[in-house]
Amino acid sequence: MTNKASMKRAEDFVEFLNASPTPFHAVRSAKLRLEKAGFKQIKERDNWTPSLTPGGKYYLTRNASTVVAFAIGQAWKPGNPVAMVGAHTDSPCLRIKPVSKRSGDGFLQVGVEVYGGGMWHTWFDRDLGAAGRVMVKTQGGGMEQKLVRISRPICRIPNLAVHFGGSVPFEFNKETQLFPILGLVSAELNRTGKTAEESSKETSEAEKEAGFNPLRTPTQRHHPYLIQLIADEAGCKPEEILDFELVLYDTQAACIGGLNNEFVFSARLDNLGMTYCAVEGIIQSLSSPSALKDDSTIRLIACFDHEEIGSESAQGADSNMLPSVIRRLSCLPSSADSSEKSYDKVNGNSDDNATAYEQTLATSLLVSADMAHSINPNYSAKYESNHSPRMNEGTVIKINANVRYATNSPGIVLLQECARRAKASSYQPPGTKTSSGGVPLQLLVVRNDMPCGSTIGPMLSASLGVRTIDVGNPQLAMHSIRETAGCYDVEHGVNLFESFFEHYGEMEGKVVVD
Repeated sequence: MTNKASMKRAEDFVEFLNASPTPFHAVRSAKLRLEKAGFKQIKERDNWTPSLTPGGKYYLTRNASTVVAFAIGQAWKPGNPVAMVGAHTDSPCLRIKPVSKRSGDGFLQVGVEVYGGGMWHTWFDRDLGAAGRVMVKTQGGGMEQKLVRISRPICRIPNLAVHFGGSVPFEFNKETQLFPILGLVSAELNRTGKTAEESSKETSEAEKEAGFNPLRTPTQRHHPYLIQLIADEAGCKPEEILDFELVLYDTQAACIGGLNNEFVFSARLDNLGMTYCAVEGIIQSLSSPSALKDDSTIRLIACFDHEEIGSESAQGADSNMLPSVIRRLSCLPSSADSSEKSYDKVNGNSDDNATAYEQTLATSLLVSADMAHSINPNYSAKYESNHSPRMNEGTVIKINANVRYATNSPGIVLLQECARRAKASSYQPPGTKTSSGGVPLQLLVVRNDMPCGSTIGPMLSASLGVRTIDVGNPQLAMHSIRETAGCYDVEHGVNLFESFFEHYGEMEGKVVVD
């Protein structure tokens, strides 16, 4: 019999997944949760000195697809540690091309570009909607972004029937055979009540009337009815759409499944699974009104875009975002200091705090949180026998001798102590004692004859010089359009991060390696 209490986290996680078909939507979902928990929005372009105070909770975004949130302990002093959890908001997907209008053999099709290293064969024969960001012209002549989501299935990539040899072996060209079908030319002509000749003539006349444009308009570059659907979702007219960044996504909702409801079936588990745990972990760590009273650290989460394509962007983990945030926070005065005496309001520093940034980095810890691989029973020979994580048996510590993961033994020791002190999850693996609390952990090392992925951990560890450990909840079919994870690992991950934020300040000085 399923324990209802143990399912609450998984059910909430499913809601988060279903609300987050793109990084833009994931950041919005995170913002709503943070604001409900009392976090206030700040902006990078503003001076933080007047508004940031010990005991405060704040968040900021970049490009609407990366979010950083932090809470300042009331015992904070310049140069003190920052307890950080880093994750990413993006997943492999198909993005609609800037000129997407295609047709052939009586079909309307949409041109797409692959994003990341997806298992693209899993995208065939799926019901696909579209979601993302639209830039819209405002009445005052300005431009604003709006998030849109076409929830109904508007397109599909059809497989080649087995009778044509389409399944042995399953091979396809990503440029010529990965075009989703939007509909039939005949159905679109019936909708408009025009013949093909009339439609073509009307389009030519509209282009002439539009006058000069540096680029062809969205209605000219994409199927007009697709633009109409996007405009309906954005609450504007088709001619007010200036440009957009839309991706396709599987319209089948995330759900809880398995014989005993032990699994989460969904798209984008990598890495919304750990994004959710990071957001809820910091929120849960602050649930008590006195949570920050004696805390001398800053608790911080950073959920970046573009990890799946290398993180080398303004909103990726390889950007200046996290270093610049830490630099500004490292010099924040303590509650006992007067801003005039210890803080330079113009430059954000003082003589006393000249090395605060370096001191903060030397004492901080980054938990790089990215989903891990569970053992697949149909391919068990692909896994190292002593390092084969299992679902619902705890968050995985990821280790690699060639530093594809940034984990080392001091980090393992420290995180293990956090896990020991963590609040016990409602569900524990068989044989695990729950009376004294704690959440389970697992270890992952890939086989020497298997490739190893990587995370934001090594790049941030190298650029910041900060102690780093790589972790993630176990899942199957990573980068598939439909992945599988353990529903109870969600609570394990949240409780682990809650404990990390609560106890890192105390434990930091006990694990010293110079």
